[in-house]
Amino acid sequence: MTEPDRNKPAHGLTGSEQTQLNGLRRAMGSAGIENAELWLRYYGIGGIVGEYEVEAYLQLLLSLPPLERDLLARAANELIDELPARLRAPYAGDEAPEPENDEPVKDI
Repeated sequence: MTEPDRNKPAHGLTGSEQTQLNGLRRAMGSAGIENAELWLRYYGIGGIVGEYEVEAYLQLLLSLPPLERDLLARAANELIDELPARLRAPYAGDEAPEPENDEPVKDI
């Protein structure tokens, strides 16, 4: 079975739905969120679409109503918010954060 072309509009998806789905997929990929993990959070916050339907949506095979798409976005954003904060570069007036472990700071 071949992978769907992610750059072509999916059959049955509106332009706004395609845009929303592309953003969801980028956010999930960037955060390392698995489809099953997304569905479990989505279902837990009141989503009513089954896991297979969400999988089909994520694979560009099924259209979902706006409310369900927004719940998927909310679920993804909640999972992203739970990820550990990334190390940020300090500004001149900031104190440099201490390393969280005993490893020495590596030279670049």
